[in-house]
Amino acid sequence: MKPLLTGLLLLFLARVPAAPAATPELQEGVDYVRIEAGPLDPRAGRIEVAEVFAYTCPHCASFEPRLQEWKRRQPADVDLVQVPAAFGGASDAWARTYYASRQLGVATRSHPALFEALHQRHSLPRNPTPQELGEFFKDFGVDPERLRAALADPQVGEQVRKAGAWIRTIDLEGTPSLVVNGRYRVRGRDFDDMLRIAGALVARERAAMRSQTSR
Repeated sequence: MKPLLTGLLLLFLARVPAAPAATPELQEGVDYVRIEAGPLDPRAGRIEVAEVFAYTCPHCASFEPRLQEWKRRQPADVDLVQVPAAFGGASDAWARTYYASRQLGVATRSHPALFEALHQRHSLPRNPTPQELGEFFKDFGVDPERLRAALADPQVGEQVRKAGAWIRTIDLEGTPSLVVNGRYRVRGRDFDDMLRIAGALVARERAAMRSQTSR
């Protein structure tokens, strides 16, 4: 009887789901840095996760699909805002390209394709001519004249200026970089760690928002 009871006990224990591993506490200065930039594009009741990227950055190209997969798993109150690293010169030209593609309504498709063209297919140089960019955007149904007009649009220029000014307030250490609600700049050992930390900071911000509304 004793061996039978022992066997039944072991079978029962095997069916009991294991307790989830405890999430390690975040450490300020290690996992994140506090900043006072504020969200780039604040929206009431929303939590902004801003990614500073550069099209010419190979790490940003590798991070892009992981970031999009992470975003798909987030609740509806999380806004992913992608911010081109506008440091002046060639970086501003790429920032204009990003904001022009958004104005033209093709950024969802052209954004990952630009990374692929630069880092995998090498079909675009790091400093493309307007003609080369025009040929690239033809694949997304954009006429070269429309692209040129969007690139020269003052509203696009203002978005580039705003992005550059905001980036200067976050003490950027490199790209890609994540900023949660303009309050925390994420660090992390690797891409997965960055996303883990960002998720924990999003949860922290959500709890703080709920606490404020319940008062």
